[in-house]
Amino acid sequence: MVVLVTGGNGQLGQALQAKVAQHGNLQFYFAASAEANITNTQSLIDVFIKVKPHFCINAAAYTAVDKAESEPDKAFAINTAGAQNLAEVCKSFNTVLLHVSTDFVFDGSKQQPYIETDLTNPQSVYGVTKRDGELAIEKVLDKHYIVRTSWLYSQYGNNFLKTMLRLGTERDELNVVNDQTGTPTNANNLADALISIINYNILHPEKPNFGTYHYSNEGQCTWYDFAKKIFELHNVTINLKPIPTTAYPTPAKRPVYSVMDKHKIKQAFNLTITNWESAII
Repeated sequence: MVVLVTGGNGQLGQALQAKVAQHGNLQFYFAASAEANITNTQSLIDVFIKVKPHFCINAAAYTAVDKAESEPDKAFAINTAGAQNLAEVCKSFNTVLLHVSTDFVFDGSKQQPYIETDLTNPQSVYGVTKRDGELAIEKVLDKHYIVRTSWLYSQYGNNFLKTMLRLGTERDELNVVNDQTGTPTNANNLADALISIINYNILHPEKPNFGTYHYSNEGQCTWYDFAKKIFELHNVTINLKPIPTTAYPTPAKRPVYSVMDKHKIKQAFNLTITNWESAII
């Protein structure tokens, strides 16, 4: 079975690349944005003709959350129009699409974990474009899995973990927001989950369980808690101070609470999910 990964050089793409040797039943093809440009339908068609994928993992996205506020057209082109383009091409080639979305589709006003059927109400350009991308896929393509994730990090790319470790070598003191609650997600664990969904689909074609799912590591914390744990595990000594969101204003509004319930994905694909503290690398 051939698996095409768009955004193949990004954080999630690199995490998936590290898994290839473990899954000999799958033939992966990693396409960078220069080759598989999801904003250009012909670009996608050319790659699909070449690769002939049975599955496509869309790891291509505009993820600069704050920058999106001043670049809405670019965010829309990639996160919304790009998702629709990919869904249409997948439909033409009878390819199953696995699309990665975000907790930013919610407004954060809930006080208990979000389930997949909760009303969405994104508060940022990034969140709006990602939600509109979900809706476009749902409208175009039946054979899809939309997997919402949160606070993604790994040893690859730019992310909170790597920023904290860098700042830990540069500063003696650091302020981190302590009134936004969510769940960190190790991109390597997400990669495993996406591959598990593909393997489930192959083994159970009669009941593929298409639809929208939530995936993050288990548990919840604030950004301050996350930073504290990172420094603890990496033996970094730093004066870490908790601050409110109001003390660190950003162009894009973040959900105050975005913990997601994972019961649906665990039950559908028989997944075991690691606690966020145990998952930190």
